[in-house]
Amino acid sequence: MVSATFMKIVSPCWKPSTEGENSNSDGEDNGRVDGLLWYKDSGHHVSGEFSMAVVQANNQLEDCSQLESGPLSSLESGPQGTFVGIYDGHGGPEAARFVNDHLFDNIKKFTSESCGISADVITRAFLETEEEFLSLVRNQWLNKPQIASAGSCCLVGIICSGLLYIANAGDSRVVLGRMENDVKEVKAVQLSSEHNASMEFVREELRALHPDDPQIVVLKHKVWRVKGIIQVTI
Repeated sequence: MVSATFMKIVSPCWKPSTEGENSNSDGEDNGRVDGLLWYKDSGHHVSGEFSMAVVQANNQLEDCSQLESGPLSSLESGPQGTFVGIYDGHGGPEAARFVNDHLFDNIKKFTSESCGISADVITRAFLETEEEFLSLVRNQWLNKPQIASAGSCCLVGIICSGLLYIANAGDSRVVLGRMENDVKEVKAVQLSSEHNASMEFVREELRALHPDDPQIVVLKHKVWRVKGIIQVTI
């Protein structure tokens, strides 16, 4: 679920910021809204610059995203870096909002305990956040049954100490744009793996994990779905 890549791979993507520059050329630090589109053309983080955009596809926006730049732990001597989280919610916004509110705090907690960021720290933060949300569902589902159907993909990137860490649960995707000098064009490099019932090895894994459930994956309207409901498997 978690991988690490040397910073030299991503260095062409992150232009060092210049002191005194504005994060947005028109001074709108919070970005712009154009109908169902929200976007921010340019902002700064400790490793360089970023841009981001969100398009609302449903009546209710079920997704969340965040960018945290600075301390990655609660210790003054802890590591500095940039955290980016993309949370693609489904069945309601509750899960994505919960991850948005808790995952980074768990990253900081386990980074402090381990005195550094690592793939293990990120994995533990994912598992802790999942368990916290499941506990919330168990406590609320009798009064708020719809929360039991809410879920979220979780895609995270962390730049720290010259390394890029990628973690993914769900079928979102990280793509790196890398300049190929020999052909003078940007090449798309996929850095993450998806978890989706459309993939045969994923279906086989689900069947192995649930041998007593013949309906664990169902072909519905020519699309493989978990329990006939959703394609995402994690």
